[in-house]
Amino acid sequence: MLKIHHFRNATMVIKTEKDIILVDPMLGEKGTMATFTYFRFKAQKNPIVSLPEKCKAILKKVTHCLITHKHPDHIDKEGERFLIENNIPVTCSYKDEKLFKSKGLNIVQTLKYFKRVSFLGVVIEGIPAKHGYGYIAKPMGNVMGFYIELPNQKSIYLSSDTIYTEAVDKVLKEYQPKISVVACGTAQLDLFQPLLMKMNDIIKFVENAPEKVIANHLEAVNHCPTTRKQLQKELENKGLSEKVIIPLDGEILQIN
Repeated sequence: MLKIHHFRNATMVIKTEKDIILVDPMLGEKGTMATFTYFRFKAQKNPIVSLPEKCKAILKKVTHCLITHKHPDHIDKEGERFLIENNIPVTCSYKDEKLFKSKGLNIVQTLKYFKRVSFLGVVIEGIPAKHGYGYIAKPMGNVMGFYIELPNQKSIYLSSDTIYTEAVDKVLKEYQPKISVVACGTAQLDLFQPLLMKMNDIIKFVENAPEKVIANHLEAVNHCPTTRKQLQKELENKGLSEKVIIPLDGEILQIN
């Protein structure tokens, strides 16, 4: 059985029979980072919610880490400290290798886009991600999603911080992942278009996903206006609510 522990935002743990994989460790206390918006949405220090206590015990068992990109709501100072102090093996994009190594992280594997390589006995592939609509995507930098196959488990697509692109469409339709994770907070800065999928593209993602979808990046950082309740209502209106899991912070999902 595959277990997915949702921490908050994009931070999660994938637990298999052998490995415990931490994804995008934003582990700091509530309010330890600056606000991401000042006037479009209420200025608040981030994260805007605490890390659930039960998540901290799981961290002691982590055997590997995946990092999709360098933004602080995906790897913060506390996340860096945890990885360095525990010498956790890290897999990331080849474009982030130099930066993460300079911080002292134990980078054991880097990935290129659309190149499938061995990972924990099976395979992983880096998937392109575009972090925003229009101009804003360029300054938001390099982002990588992951398609993962694990021993005796369902395949997983971690789409990361992205809008709906040809690459996303390709993975959903051609790779047929059994579990697809999508960032649903519709994050925005004070200027420019959203950094994540708008609601119509979230719906499109769910419609094209072959099986279960897990919605994350919700209600944890101040520049994400979409709430779990709003997302649930939209999914119900489209008849898609049974296909999507919207976990609460700290919730453990058991995937048969």
